[in-house]
Amino acid sequence: MLSLLSIMPFCAQAQSNGGGITLNSTRIIYPLEAKQTNVSVRNTSGKSTFLIQSWAEDGAGNKTKDFVVTPPLFTSGPGNENMLRLMFTGGDLPRDRESLYFFNTKAIPSVDKQALEGKNALILATVTRIKLFVRPAGLKPSPDVAPASLRFSKSGAKLNITNPTPYYLTLTDIKIGSQKLQDTMVAPMSNDSVPLPLGSAGDITFSTISDFGGVTKAQKGVLQ
Repeated sequence: MLSLLSIMPFCAQAQSNGGGITLNSTRIIYPLEAKQTNVSVRNTSGKSTFLIQSWAEDGAGNKTKDFVVTPPLFTSGPGNENMLRLMFTGGDLPRDRESLYFFNTKAIPSVDKQALEGKNALILATVTRIKLFVRPAGLKPSPDVAPASLRFSKSGAKLNITNPTPYYLTLTDIKIGSQKLQDTMVAPMSNDSVPLPLGSAGDITFSTISDFGGVTKAQKGVLQ
């Protein structure tokens, strides 16, 4: 019997036949002053059991001890819902802007050794990875109106985006005229740019991702 273990990145949920492992959100907003927050992990499969491992990474994608996840390792049976405790234990973070981390959950499906006897098997361990934003209290403006502060400018074959707000802003459905541009996330008080198609012209429109993971209503960008 040939048994393989493969690790695959998966942004929304870890799937198996007939269901899989899902998180209760597509992003986490962690108040800097909070002692902890909870993350729900649900097994939507009616048959499969998974070994679940969770951890945090810093903005560069490296494992970090700034967050503790409990339990870090557990078994989730069919239909189970488990609550993870996420606790910030790191040092000083900026209090005038958000800080970026990532939350990861790896799901390894259980194996029926008798059913696989004499057969080749490919066992896939899927990893759900979502953004984890640490947000200090008292930031202004409020997150729901922050996208209106974005400013846009053209520079050759690029569209420059300036984010003067204290939040990470994820832009999606960006268009110049009728031409769609690539999505991007602009860090707080920073700039980013996306390629412009040849001969593109017209108004800039865009949507953003809200705190709840939804896509906001399209709005017109201010072109400087």
